[in-house]
Amino acid sequence: MVELNSKQRSYLMKLAAAQDPIFQIGKAGLTPEVCTAVSEALEARELVKIALLKNCFDDIRNLAEALAGRTRSQVVTVIGRKIVLYRPSKTKKVIELP
Repeated sequence: MVELNSKQRSYLMKLAAAQDPIFQIGKAGLTPEVCTAVSEALEARELVKIALLKNCFDDIRNLAEALAGRTRSQVVTVIGRKIVLYRPSKTKKVIELP
């Protein structure tokens, strides 16, 4: 997987700012079902925003890295209790990186 440079990361952060989170992770934490759903969403959208609920006591940065590893994606940013992941689609490219 290609590492994102700062210009690409900035571009993706701008795109993610307009999105609402499509997943929420709660007290159950990172389950296999969540990983599968996020992976499918990444294939369809390439850029996914995830919200951590207040009852999720896991460290957000560790959770973001674990989720990125399991879905073979990259962490674009972690802001507050939100995680943004990016993975280029194999079938249909949606986002063209600068």
